[in-house]
Amino acid sequence: MKAEREQRIESKHRKNSVEKNLQMWEEMKKGSQFGQSCCLRAKIDMSSNNGCMRDPTLYRCKIQPHPRTGNKYNVYPTYDFACPIVDSIEGVTHALRTTEYHDRDEQFYWIIEALGIRKPYIWEYSRLNLNNTVLSKRKLTWFVNEGLVDGWDDPRFPTVRGVLRRGMTVEGLKQFIAAQGSSRSVVNMEWDKIWAFNKKVIDPVAPRYVALLKKEVIPVNIPEAQEEMKEVAKHPKNPDVGLKPVWYSPKVFIEGADAETLSEGEMVTFINWGNISITKINKNADGKIVSLDAKLNLENKDYKKTTKITWLAETAHALPIPAICVTYEHLITKPVLGKDEDFKQYVNKNSKHEELMLGDPCLKDLKKGDIIQLQRRGFFICDQPYEPVSPYSCKEAPCVLIYVPDGHTKEMPTSGSREKTKVETTKNEPTTPFKERPGPSLDNTCAPSEDSLVLYNRVAAQGDVVRELKAKKAAKEDIDAAVKQLLALKAEYKEKTGQEYKPGNPPAVVQNVSSMSSASIVESRSLYDEVAAQGEVVRKLKAEKAPKAKVNEAVECLLSLKAQYKEKTGKEYIPGQPPLSQSSDSTNSSEASGPETPEAKVLFDEVASQGEVVRKLKAEKASKDQVDTAVQELLQLKAQYKSLTGVEYKPVSATGAEDKDKKKKEKENKSEKQNKPQKQSDGQKKDSFKSQGSGLSSSGAGEGQGPKKQTRLGLEAKKEENLADWYSQVITKSELIEYYDVSGCYILRPWAYSIWESIKDFFDAEIKKLGVENCYFPMFVSQGALEKEKTHIADFAPEVAWVTRSGKTELAEPIAVRPTSETVMYPAYAKWVQSHRDLPIRLNQWCNVVRWEFKHPQPFLRTREFLWQEGHSAFATFEEAAEEVLQILDLYAQVYEELLAIPVVKGRKTEKEKFAGGDYTTTLEVFISASGRAIQGATSHHLGQNFSKMFEIIFEDPKTPGEKQFAYQNSWGLTTRTIGVMTMVHGDNMGLVLPPRVASVQVMVIPCGITNALSEEDREALIAKCNDYRRRLLSVNIRVRVDLRENYSPGWKFNHWELKGVPIRLEVGPRDMKSCQFVAVRRDTGEKLTVADNEAETKLHALLEDIHVNLFTRASEDLKTHMVVANTMEDFQKMLDSGKIAQIPFCGEIDCEDWIKKTTARDQDLEPGAPSMGAKSLCVPFKPLCELQPGARCVCGRNAAKYYTLFGRSY
Repeated sequence: MKAEREQRIESKHRKNSVEKNLQMWEEMKKGSQFGQSCCLRAKIDMSSNNGCMRDPTLYRCKIQPHPRTGNKYNVYPTYDFACPIVDSIEGVTHALRTTEYHDRDEQFYWIIEALGIRKPYIWEYSRLNLNNTVLSKRKLTWFVNEGLVDGWDDPRFPTVRGVLRRGMTVEGLKQFIAAQGSSRSVVNMEWDKIWAFNKKVIDPVAPRYVALLKKEVIPVNIPEAQEEMKEVAKHPKNPDVGLKPVWYSPKVFIEGADAETLSEGEMVTFINWGNISITKINKNADGKIVSLDAKLNLENKDYKKTTKITWLAETAHALPIPAICVTYEHLITKPVLGKDEDFKQYVNKNSKHEELMLGDPCLKDLKKGDIIQLQRRGFFICDQPYEPVSPYSCKEAPCVLIYVPDGHTKEMPTSGSREKTKVETTKNEPTTPFKERPGPSLDNTCAPSEDSLVLYNRVAAQGDVVRELKAKKAAKEDIDAAVKQLLALKAEYKEKTGQEYKPGNPPAVVQNVSSMSSASIVESRSLYDEVAAQGEVVRKLKAEKAPKAKVNEAVECLLSLKAQYKEKTGKEYIPGQPPLSQSSDSTNSSEASGPETPEAKVLFDEVASQGEVVRKLKAEKASKDQVDTAVQELLQLKAQYKSLTGVEYKPVSATGAEDKDKKKKEKENKSEKQNKPQKQSDGQKKDSFKSQGSGLSSSGAGEGQGPKKQTRLGLEAKKEENLADWYSQVITKSELIEYYDVSGCYILRPWAYSIWESIKDFFDAEIKKLGVENCYFPMFVSQGALEKEKTHIADFAPEVAWVTRSGKTELAEPIAVRPTSETVMYPAYAKWVQSHRDLPIRLNQWCNVVRWEFKHPQPFLRTREFLWQEGHSAFATFEEAAEEVLQILDLYAQVYEELLAIPVVKGRKTEKEKFAGGDYTTTLEVFISASGRAIQGATSHHLGQNFSKMFEIIFEDPKTPGEKQFAYQNSWGLTTRTIGVMTMVHGDNMGLVLPPRVASVQVMVIPCGITNALSEEDREALIAKCNDYRRRLLSVNIRVRVDLRENYSPGWKFNHWELKGVPIRLEVGPRDMKSCQFVAVRRDTGEKLTVADNEAETKLHALLEDIHVNLFTRASEDLKTHMVVANTMEDFQKMLDSGKIAQIPFCGEIDCEDWIKKTTARDQDLEPGAPSMGAKSLCVPFKPLCELQPGARCVCGRNAAKYYTLFGRSY
């Protein structure tokens, strides 16, 4: 039946009589042998392109008692048949179905119409695909049956029971679902996203307790401490959680990892106790710490720079509770499984880890399901409460706690300041040249064990995890945790083997002799190849859906070969890791087969030329057979290249230019840092090191203070390496925006809004000089008005948001939220214009608009709601309208060049790209070199008489009385996109760079050198001096602020305001005051200037102007370098691939423009990493780089060129 449906062949029973069908139906109901071979199908359409409509099965025979009717009927309806009926009868109004049911929607409605029952509305949304797991019930059942998990409620399972057992709260799940919303986009979701929502729910209410790793506890002797109990808050920020008893005694325990970081004489903060001074560290003969001696220093309340320690007291009144902390990893090691990949190959069989702990005595009161936080370890849920000694087993049952992921880290720090130890160790290590270092003894290094190779493979696998996370642009916290794990594995590898981990250079496993014989190596290699070949056979059989018996036979053969391989080599078969010969041989072979060899270079060129052949065939729309043959040849060449060199083929266009730009950018960043003078006071150095190096903001200890918080101030992504991450971090960390729970909508914070206000103030004043007045029109548009101009609405239709309901009442007619206001304003213009004396009308409004973009939203650049100004004017003559179009465009250019220090290209949009419904559009285009893409900066449209004819904006022509004329109209707009463009163009790896003319703070005054040693008088004098600078600079219209916050160090403030892009930082300290000077630091170059006190006003004014000029010059040079002329398609393609925009001879035809876009789109399968989007026309420049020669042809080769047009990849 399946084969017939696939081949669209009708069943021989399709034309049965009614009587015969009823007879077969009765046999099915009886459950007879014949009945069991039948099924009931709907007679729909066997020739349908939709397979679901080719006579689907409605009933099948199944010998199984029904819960209500028993064995009366032996027929059961299929899901597809039952579903529409049940939905209709039960009153379902909206059937929510995932997109994989899309093809079945037609069948759903057919059944409903055939039965004449009420029709529900189907709402489709995408399935949530979670990484590192399987969601199929069949696959999950396999895990249960194999005993790899505890059951269906296993905390690793993506079931509701599973995640609830792992600590997910119903509220957390609800918040995640609400934020995720309903989308048709297919998404692969990281688990951390869900757990992050859960953390918001549990963090404010989870009580804080302590647990120490039992095998690593170290006693601390504090003789003067009294054995006593005090009650402290269970939660440092929420007194409603209640109080808990904390016991103190002369002997307490801390963790060994914490003890290792401490030094004699150091002041340490014991959480919920206070400061304690370490007097002595007692070690055994092996140098291992066995105990610490300490004394109380509770009077010292300075907790800022101390290590925070968790501890438990030794007292008979409150014995520690035994606890087991269980941590789970992902069930599947690969984040996203391919369609044909066997999940069983990626099963993580070591995904459960248990640690025996000494727990807080309070843990004895925990009940199953209670969620707590173990300080400095993370959140845990009680899976099994503590049970005292049982009279039956004479043992106590430990409290079992399951780790609850918190969405940003997988491994909590176990010591107060490990970074400190690392820094000190590095500092004290003598820098011995490598050649002079004593080599490890032969016994230890000549024969690495099999364990070393296993460890090597673990490092390599973790490296792949890190790379995959970075490629997927995962959360910073996830990457950090993975990197931390990678570094730990590398350290373990070094300790084990005595050498650094080197990719591609695994340790050779040597059994009884120093090296394997050459014959043995050849034999092992041959066996390895046999396993690989048999693996291919199995995969091919599975892909072809061969009979199960045949597949099983092949799998058995594969397992047998693997067993032989293990017996021969002493290690498991690992794909991609053939057995190694002697090190010298491997070195020689790698040298002989690297990408730099002549053979490799020849093969590289062959791959490149074959890639061109494929692209050319696609561009010429060659037959599918031709393209397929060429692609097959290309893939074979790539496979040969990989086999020869050991690396994937990477085209020059995808990597070469990027690498070059990356190196250049890195060089620039280094030079900027080197330009900064190194001299700092000790206090500054210390503060700066703390803030920049470790990024720690310490909080006091004392009552329930909790773990030391870790804040990441600077950017963690580089502009030249990961532009999307860099942009996201800059706009959030510089406090321009805050994300919002409606996708595509963002909160503009004061730092961003002040930039918009600067633009608004300038532009508003300028348009008023032209006679434009401000007004405000409603944000809602009637359906009739919106649809009047057909071309206009056709262009905007996909983006229009509609209001369809008031409360629960459906509106008689849907009302649109304005995507732009032509159709809102022009009906009013028609009323106001009666004669030529009523013209011109020149109105502008500052407002918001909504365009429900379905593309990937980006703050400022592409959002669903944005702020803008939109001007709408009506004139009696074309000449007046045409003049205004260019006047407004010049004002927009001034906004970019004179306020934002960004150069622009002025021009006219092509017919394809112009404003829908207008005659022509003029535009400003901005180039963003970091992405090699252009972006539309602002537009000024001449609408002609198109809208005035639709809305009847007419007047009587004074020259020919009685004759009606239609008004000539313009519309023009500038949006908050300007802020995003400014960030992209000027921002660097330190953060935002604000042009001085739009910066709400042009100068930030920061007092330096305020230490404990500074007298109160000097301190007050320094603060007075800072305020004096503020007063003086404000008097000369320099926007200035003083940062007098005492809870942050100067170094932290430097970083903070640098990240926020303040143009000038003014540093002043006690020594500067004595010398009557201050230091000015430029944000654009990092240059430090010493300025005399009496020259503050004039020098800073000049410096601000110089910063603006420098930013504009730098961006102009960038544009000049990246905007080129290309006269052929081949040259244009090369320029495009090197991240440039090009002016090309163009005929102006829409078909030609579509062809250019399609031809320049890169095939991601052929060139990994290459930009995939095609080039589009940006504008016809008013001032082209060169004049069009007579007889010049368009790059398409078919038509004569009309003008040079700027093309490039665009946002």
